[in-house]
Amino acid sequence: MQIFRGFHHPGIAPACALTIGNFDGVHRGHQAMLALLNSEARHRGVPSCVLTFEPHPRDYFAALARKPELAPARIATLRDKLTELARCGADQCVVLPFDARLSSQTPEAFVDHVLVRGLGAKYVLVGDDFRFGARRAGDYAMLDAAGAAKGFDVARMNSYEVHGVRVSSSEVRAALARADMDGVAALLGRPYSISGHVVHGRKLGRELGFKTLNLRFSHWKPAASGIFAVEVHGLAEGPLPGVANLGIRPSIDPADVNGGRVLLETYCLEWPASLGPEGGYGKIIRVELLHKLHDELKYDGLAALQAGIARDIADARAYFASTRRQTTRDRI
Repeated sequence: MQIFRGFHHPGIAPACALTIGNFDGVHRGHQAMLALLNSEARHRGVPSCVLTFEPHPRDYFAALARKPELAPARIATLRDKLTELARCGADQCVVLPFDARLSSQTPEAFVDHVLVRGLGAKYVLVGDDFRFGARRAGDYAMLDAAGAAKGFDVARMNSYEVHGVRVSSSEVRAALARADMDGVAALLGRPYSISGHVVHGRKLGRELGFKTLNLRFSHWKPAASGIFAVEVHGLAEGPLPGVANLGIRPSIDPADVNGGRVLLETYCLEWPASLGPEGGYGKIIRVELLHKLHDELKYDGLAALQAGIARDIADARAYFASTRRQTTRDRI
């Protein structure tokens, strides 16, 4: 998949079949939409294109109003969103900065400047709740009329349901907030995961006897947080069981090198000897969050933190042991 920041690039396709949205999580509803988009693109002989925004429009308006509580919790980083869009077969993705200029654009100007002149849309597929333009004044009827006038087809996809539940990013956020990881996996069609480069930290985990792999979660408000039993992909031939902390680490000094940043810190229960003690740094790994153990806790001192981590490791080992026993019983 080709990725473009904006549409003023020589490599961008002159025409496309297009869908528009934030695609946070790329859940099963998004996947169904992308499958239809790819089919329509092949039928028309043009590439499929996803138009998405960074930051999320609600992030932008929350910052503008100085009310951060209005910003939605983020399911996925931009890296993970782009990875899933590519996995769904999109030919290209255009990431537009959502800023004052874009937010003030009228629906008519958005159609003309972005869809027609910018992207050469021949077909536009949107969700049943799609709104666009300044003050969300544009709706499906307006887009359909604009398409008839300017020469592109417009289609709308109805809601996608799983077991009677409408699949949406809001529903995924709600499931993550209540730590229903099986429910999240049903909505996403895969286990919930976070990926990225392993970065250096303060090395406190090493001092405490628990060396961790650290990934930065680029958004300040992740949809999930706490301590999880996890599987790590990308370090060995198979997944490695582990325990991870996703959050801001309330027991750590805010002046820490990663102080205030959201990190996913993962301790592998089995460390591959072939990697050596420093072998994880710089690698791109994917961490699947399988089962939540508890919320983040603030410990009174490093000794209490060390004991708390040891308990989490024991609980994670017990989780994986029970999972293996259940798998064995299912096979019998």
